Amino acid sequence: MNEVFRVALDQNLAGFTAILWQHKIPHRVLEQQGEQLLLVPDSVDVEQITALYQRWQQGEDLSGLQVQRSGVQRAGSQLLNAWLSLSLIFVSVIITLAVSLGENVQLMGWFTIVEFQVQGNKIYYSHELWRTLSSGELWRFFTPAFMHFNLPHILFNLLWVWVVGRRIELLLGWPILLGLFLFSALISNIAQFWISGPMFGGMSGFVFALLGFAWLWDRFQPRSMIGMPPALMGFMMFWLVLGFSGALESFGLGSIANTAHLVGLVAGLAAVPLVRLLKH
Repeated sequence: MNEVFRVALDQNLAGFTAILWQHKIPHRVLEQQGEQLLLVPDSVDVEQITALYQRWQQGEDLSGLQVQRSGVQRAGSQLLNAWLSLSLIFVSVIITLAVSLGENVQLMGWFTIVEFQVQGNKIYYSHELWRTLSSGELWRFFTPAFMHFNLPHILFNLLWVWVVGRRIELLLGWPILLGLFLFSALISNIAQFWISGPMFGGMSGFVFALLGFAWLWDRFQPRSMIGMPPALMGFMMFWLVLGFSGALESFGLGSIANTAHLVGLVAGLAAVPLVRLLKH
């Protein structure tokens, strides 16, 4: 969310916020350091709201005002500006369909973190990641994130990529989102490989990085919030506990890459101070 203005705590904004609600303009008023902050989503024109506030302060009657809206144009602009989020979703869908939700084992071998062979009921693979480095197949460190093995898995992950990843991309730019993906996918994939071997996949590590990043960013940057609910961390921890307890597998979600979830969350939290340094 974007900050529109700050005013003293003793200023009554009830009349102005009523005007905003009347025109169905989403907003939020927060108290911070002895001031009131008016925040609006990225989809709302900050300059227009500022102009409305100035007219309201001057005593103009805004009840019959026709607020200009360009929702279609703004939505189209957001789609263009969120091209990386869309690209990650598109590649995930294509690779997931290509490997037939894990049924096409031969093609999976191109996207796992190391090559593997299946003989009978056993899987054989090298435990040494340096072989992937020496072979030049560096894509393997990232491509496991694009494979999903059931429909609920890919729907859940890509929904969060769109909701949270898009907000981060629109607020901070695509290079930040790309860096967050590469960083979280790299370390979560390596950590999961050490625990379970190469037969894993999904955007879950990146999703937990997105959620952790958004939660911590909003705590430190109230003037330029991503705008995720404060209860998000509680949801993440609850989901982690469900994963490690085995409850999610019993719900039909398949084997859960719990280590990737945990490491992805840590990666997202750790990225916040680095991005703040880059942005200042």
